[in-house]
Amino acid sequence: MDVRSVLKRLLDDPAGSPVWAKAWLAAAGVYNLVWGAFIILFPNALFDWTGAARPGYPEIWQCVGMIVGVYGVGYLIAATKPRVHWPIVLVGLMGKILGPIGFAKALYDGVFPPLFGLTILTNDLLWWVPFSLMLLDAFRHHSGGPKAGLP
Repeated sequence: MDVRSVLKRLLDDPAGSPVWAKAWLAAAGVYNLVWGAFIILFPNALFDWTGAARPGYPEIWQCVGMIVGVYGVGYLIAATKPRVHWPIVLVGLMGKILGPIGFAKALYDGVFPPLFGLTILTNDLLWWVPFSLMLLDAFRHHSGGPKAGLP
């Protein structure tokens, strides 16, 4: 088996997932890999930029970077067949909803300054609509509902 046939089989999508979903998931994958690597390599940078106290154990924050990077790998896998790998999108959306809730609690408790919340825009909020639309598309596709392939 050569590389070309392996790639063809990997990228073959009999479910006919929409191109826009593949593009958004590929972008999410790359973004998460880059953001995760940045957090691993420079665990104090975000805290320094936002005026938040540095964590006592930066290794914990580096573990968050590792988890973000692992999500990136998942999104890249999901980008090959979004209608098949919709559970990865669901788990990602759950994290992107729960993350801002956790931040709001930390903000309320005075743990993080408001400026720290700017990361919520690109790490979480940006992805809510496309991930939700992907899940709606997958549901419609698997249930035979109307207008699969939307947005």
